[in-house]
Amino acid sequence: MGEAKRRKSTLGETYGQDTRILSWVPITKTQGEQFVTWTTRGAWIGIGLMVVGWATIRFIGPAFGWWQVVY
Repeated sequence: MGEAKRRKSTLGETYGQDTRILSWVPITKTQGEQFVTWTTRGAWIGIGLMVVGWATIRFIGPAFGWWQVVY
């Protein structure tokens, strides 16, 4: 008997399904990994927007005479 058949007979109905992070939380490991991927991407987008905003306030706005930076 091969390993896959042995695993299938041991797991029964749950064979081939994603495992949950915790038995009482209805979130699978794949969904958890997708959540981490999306939040990491969102964090990098936020960091990029913050840098663009800072550069606009500190350098671009005063260069075009939109406002003056007060020290």
